[in-house]
Amino acid sequence: MMDETGEEEEEEAWLQLRPVEPLPSQCCGSGCSPCVFDLYHRELARWEAARASKDSSLLSGEESQSCPSKLNPETFLAFRISAVDRLTKDTYRIRFALPRNSQLGLRPGQHLILRGKVDDLEIQRAYTPISPANAEGYFEVLIKCYQTGLMSRYVESWSAGDTAFWRGPFGDFFYKPNQYGELLMLASGTGLAPMVPVLQSITDNAEDETFVTLVGCFKTFEGIYLKTFLQEQARFWNVRTFFVLSQATGPHLLLDDADGPEVVGLEP
Repeated sequence: MMDETGEEEEEEAWLQLRPVEPLPSQCCGSGCSPCVFDLYHRELARWEAARASKDSSLLSGEESQSCPSKLNPETFLAFRISAVDRLTKDTYRIRFALPRNSQLGLRPGQHLILRGKVDDLEIQRAYTPISPANAEGYFEVLIKCYQTGLMSRYVESWSAGDTAFWRGPFGDFFYKPNQYGELLMLASGTGLAPMVPVLQSITDNAEDETFVTLVGCFKTFEGIYLKTFLQEQARFWNVRTFFVLSQATGPHLLLDDADGPEVVGLEP
């Protein structure tokens, strides 16, 4: 009788350790590798092998659970929010602290996956940091929140001192200096974010002579994200920046390249 009870308890312990299959909401849909489903199948195969061989190290929790010190595509790491800056009524720039003035380690063109939880539902979304690749001690992201968005509800609950979980890096596009003679960047709203680190890496490198034309599409002039940054970038000899406004009212000043971006108003 005791043997049967012991076997039942051991079986229950193994079942509790069985990986849980992710929900569709936990996939960000951006084609990341490894995806959350890749990680699930990998962990399931590991669990099945351990169970078949009765590997007590997994069952007893003796296996090392040390947290990696660097970004990892397979493991979420906790980062403390050091500042939340509301740029518009629904868009935020959030700064995350990095330990000991370290660097995030992303190359221009790569992105991260954010994990959130709303009403006991886990969700994941992809975001591109907008901070310089060589920024020390922090990284920043630009996030637009939507009224019906689950991740938006999670992000809008943030305040300085909170913790968020990221994994990465992801992305097969790596910008290389002088790889192209000219780049045309078309960005609508927060679609500007992936362009920012590439653009800044070009202007920060005196030896990179790539010519950049950036066309940013926004509703109004007041709603342009990172306006000061874009105006500063437009003063470089190899950068042209245009703002296209879909809901502009009244006349708009048309600036030449020496003074900053050109602003073009469109009739709604």
